[in-house]
Amino acid sequence: MSPVHPEPSDGAGEFNRGVITDFRARRGVVGGELADSPLLLLTVFGARSGEPRTTPLVYLPDGGRLVVFASNGGSPTDPVWYRNLVARPEVTVEVGADRYPALAFPVDPAEHDALWARQIAAQPQFAGFRTDARTVPLVALTRA
Repeated sequence: MSPVHPEPSDGAGEFNRGVITDFRARRGVVGGELADSPLLLLTVFGARSGEPRTTPLVYLPDGGRLVVFASNGGSPTDPVWYRNLVARPEVTVEVGADRYPALAFPVDPAEHDALWARQIAAQPQFAGFRTDARTVPLVALTRA
């Protein structure tokens, strides 16, 4: 079962805790370096602990779904939130003042490159997040 609002200290670093607090206090609006980015909060559940973990993520609208990017800032490893949702795809999404249960699934490989190109066109800094070590997983979020 999804908690009402997991605390921002649920595994998030200090920067992310500040973004989460700002996002919720201002109903989806954040300032600073993320002010012009489409941002959502994704709550996944720990694969082993079952505890909720909330992460702020940039998203790309794609029809009736939202796509998020498991770039991990260009790291050669997938972020923990991605590994958790692969194990348990039932998540909670917060966009603006809207909060809803969703299902999260990796994007079909046939769609990957076109969606990645759209994201780079929208936010060119994402081009630096792809490495030779791995292809950045893309995740489609759909309302449950």
